[in-house]
Amino acid sequence: MEQEQIWDSATAETYDTPGTGMFAPDVLGPTVDRLSKLADGGPALEFAIGTGRVAVPLAERGVPVTGIELSAAMIGRLRAKADEATIPVVAGDMASATAPGTYTLVYLVYNTIANLLTQAGQVACFRNAARHLRPGGRFVIELWVPELRSLPPGRPATVGVVEPGYILLDTYDVLNQHVVSHHFRFGEDRQAHLHRTPHRYIWPAELDLMAQLAGFELESRHADWAGVEFTAESPSHVSVYRLPPGR
Repeated sequence: MEQEQIWDSATAETYDTPGTGMFAPDVLGPTVDRLSKLADGGPALEFAIGTGRVAVPLAERGVPVTGIELSAAMIGRLRAKADEATIPVVAGDMASATAPGTYTLVYLVYNTIANLLTQAGQVACFRNAARHLRPGGRFVIELWVPELRSLPPGRPATVGVVEPGYILLDTYDVLNQHVVSHHFRFGEDRQAHLHRTPHRYIWPAELDLMAQLAGFELESRHADWAGVEFTAESPSHVSVYRLPPGR
């Protein structure tokens, strides 16, 4: 399934969950706080800006934000919150599309780099970030750590989340580092709605090598946006890469 098919109008209409999930204040607040500091008074570019979950509150903090987004439907939802003059958006692939100007910060949140399903595409994303950054600029990625330790031998799937009305089942192709997330949502009746999203998972060490290929150095890695220490048990990480100041 192509990414344009996944992020269609039906998905865009139900993507925002104000006050809950990834829109919860305790999730979104630390994200915007950290990105505002990392922008260091300069403009920011968000790859896969979506409906503006992060970009809108970041712009309200006074950070000039531009976006790149593949889905016209997601851009349409963003436009209900902020016009083109407030948050300009370039329609295109985050691995290749070009936004005007240069930036002190490029960021890619909530596991979205994994939407690029090849290693070459993910490396191209790093290089595209480097092209947009000023010397000394930063590229920030939020990404989950592959959960292969919870995958029993011979079993192709894990249950990620079980909540009232929702089950997440992940199926793995470990040869190609692919995982498909199956999101089951259901009510009191016998019907369930299934939404599937494919990803290519990346180990932190592989991510660091991609960064090196694009000219970045790892500046910091934490378990979350609040700066909790990253350990072998951390389920995700926020990694900050920086270009040399004299680039």
